[in-house]
Amino acid sequence: MNFGGVLYLGWRYLARNRVKTGLLVAAFALVWLLPAGLALVVGKVEAQLRSRAQGTPLLLGQAGSPLELVFNGLYFTKPQVATLPYGETEAVAESGLGTVIPLYARYSAGGHRIVGTTLDYFDFRGLEIREGRGLVELGECVVGATAAERNGIAPGDAVISTPETLFDLAGVYPLKMRVVGVLAPTGTPDDAALFVDLKTAWIIEGLGHGHEDAESLGEESKLPESPDGAVRLNASVVQYNEITEENAGSFHFHGEIADYPVTAAIVVPGDAKGQALLKGRYGKAGGLQLVSPAGEMDELFDTVFSVQRLVLRLLFAIGLATLAIGALVFLLSNRLRRDEFRHLRHLGADPGTLRALVAFEAAFVVAASLVVGGAGLAVLHLAAPMLVRGWVG
Repeated sequence: MNFGGVLYLGWRYLARNRVKTGLLVAAFALVWLLPAGLALVVGKVEAQLRSRAQGTPLLLGQAGSPLELVFNGLYFTKPQVATLPYGETEAVAESGLGTVIPLYARYSAGGHRIVGTTLDYFDFRGLEIREGRGLVELGECVVGATAAERNGIAPGDAVISTPETLFDLAGVYPLKMRVVGVLAPTGTPDDAALFVDLKTAWIIEGLGHGHEDAESLGEESKLPESPDGAVRLNASVVQYNEITEENAGSFHFHGEIADYPVTAAIVVPGDAKGQALLKGRYGKAGGLQLVSPAGEMDELFDTVFSVQRLVLRLLFAIGLATLAIGALVFLLSNRLRRDEFRHLRHLGADPGTLRALVAFEAAFVVAASLVVGGAGLAVLHLAAPMLVRGWVG
């Protein structure tokens, strides 16, 4: 058997029928790539979600879907979850059973979630300032690394909150916030978020606002003087949409701060006893709920894995069908090549050489599909972190 001749003839045949060869390679590559790629992506998503959840002991929120609460409090999605009063978080803190970090993740700016919270959040998540400084005053924000990179934001710039509706009849205007810092990258949803003080988030909500100095306005902006001597302004006086050093003192809030909304609160129990007492306090139906993010992720991935197993079975069946069709293509192709094989026999090729020629062509298609599938898997592996961040944060 002349192996050099087998390789030469086999390669020439594949090159001449490159369309058929390419289709077979692509079909076989998908057979290997789809199940492996699915397992890779699910594994990356699971690792990302579980890591974030396991680092958060408990999450307090209004009664409703525990999973939506987790996605709002940990990954800053699901902005329309039911809110709870800020006073409830203060009550937990005053009980001494744990540390409470309130969160208000409802509004956004340029597609990035604005997260109102306290400075304790930065310590809890281990967030570090890469450029600039941390939050000090109203109207300031600290930007995550990904959000800053995508939008070219640096300390000294400004970002404007996105209004919920084009025409806000309630008179709540977008807030222009000063960027005072950019966070170091962490590979978590924090990278794509904008962090502000809780009061700044409430100002975006319209619960706090500032007005121009009434005494400095013209007569056209004033209503007739009241009996008590107070100066009243007409509806043409617009609330500020930017907090500066000059007008910061005029910003104020109406009502009780304890009644103001937060979407979730991270609760870090002081010890196991405190955790048990907190779970018992909020274990009743209705009112508030205290959930374990890690437990919710376990339930979520139990469902995901059951679906994944079903999908893998379907892919396995499709793969077997693809391999069977590929084998049929080879058989039909060999039937069509009977005249070619007969001429080779007349030229002195023995049956072993002809079988080796067919085996080489089949082996080349399988090997090439494995290489293409492996390359696709490598690309997916490199792109997976970016895809995961896009999906969860």
